[in-house]
Amino acid sequence: MKDPERTPSGEAVTQLILSTFRANGLLLGAGDLLSADAGLTSARWQVLGAVVLEKRPLTVPQIARRMGLTRQSVHATVQRLVREGLLELGSNQDHRRSALVFLTERGLASYRAVDAGQVAWVNRLARGVKRSDVETAVRVLDYLSSRLEEDREGGRES
Repeated sequence: MKDPERTPSGEAVTQLILSTFRANGLLLGAGDLLSADAGLTSARWQVLGAVVLEKRPLTVPQIARRMGLTRQSVHATVQRLVREGLLELGSNQDHRRSALVFLTERGLASYRAVDAGQVAWVNRLARGVKRSDVETAVRVLDYLSSRLEEDREGGRES
């Protein structure tokens, strides 16, 4: 039996996935360094950021979906952030079993401290990269993310 072969597009997407894995690892390491002075990690910064960027309280599943993380990991991170006074949990009128995650003043201050350092870092990182190339990369990654979400929700294609 002959091994299946990737299409040219399949091969290109495989290379993109491998590059994304590498970039993700490097970004998490950089995020840990950027957030360390604020007493955070990349994971904690991501969770705080999800609530800050949405400008409203979110549930753990909503945070997980927005950040591409598992509910279990987000739940554990949220619990740690609640114990540290950076987040609070509140009732959710729409779903009694899924509390809303609220940012505290201390949480917002921690997020802003990291964000201030991220500005200089990301501006250095972006030097020499064309904005149009970055915008294309964002569109491709967003498209692939949508396809992956469809697959996860049961729309797998053979």
